[in-house]
Amino acid sequence: MLFAIDVGNTNITIGLFDKDKLVKQFRMITKTSRTSDEYGVFLRQLLLVNGIEDAKINAVIISSVVPNIMHSLTSGIIKYFDVNPLIVAPGIKSGIRLAIPNPKELGADRLVDAVAAYELYGGPVIVVDFGTATTHDLVLADGTFAAGVTSPGIRLAANALWTGTAKLPEVEIQKVDTILGKDTVSSMQAGIYYGYIGQTEYIINGIKKESGLSDIKVVATGGLGKMISEATNAIDIYDPELTLHGLRIIYDKQ
Repeated sequence: MLFAIDVGNTNITIGLFDKDKLVKQFRMITKTSRTSDEYGVFLRQLLLVNGIEDAKINAVIISSVVPNIMHSLTSGIIKYFDVNPLIVAPGIKSGIRLAIPNPKELGADRLVDAVAAYELYGGPVIVVDFGTATTHDLVLADGTFAAGVTSPGIRLAANALWTGTAKLPEVEIQKVDTILGKDTVSSMQAGIYYGYIGQTEYIINGIKKESGLSDIKVVATGGLGKMISEATNAIDIYDPELTLHGLRIIYDKQ
């Protein structure tokens, strides 16, 4: 079985695959202070409570945008599972050609999402990942990664709203029925929710216009992506498991 691990700035998402089937999915908070033993024990406990033997894990692939935890994480996997994890890095066989000035700058998560969207849904495709940062990436019909847009994620932008002001409170990020806020909380929720829908639609339409690709599929993933995708016709498909399947596909390509 394959452990597919995506290390994001906020969460670590873990998928357990039996061939091409995602059988379990787990999530933990990203911390830089865990030891290799803590990572190893935590992963073994996840398997134990789900009735899965450690010995069944014979492969691990990791994509990460948090370099500081990689030594402890990979050491824990080697120590507790006796498996050397495959790390998604520049030069790995992916089936995607990076037509950008410095391919090494591209985050592993964006490459993984691009691979999954292209392989599962075809190209050309715009891949939108609503994570700590929100990314919009363009993959052409021939599998070329052509361009990308990066903006603050929904939670990051919302957090700036109440931490950067003296009197605005912290509010729940949620779908609201009207843009006409009647009090401080509802007006903030409306601004966050509808403002992000507007940003998403504008960026997608801008990519289509400047690339000259009006007939292009848009695939979204990421935590709050479902809430946004349900509110706009600009997104065709919401796939919460896109990144994990991208990791599986890249592992298979090796």
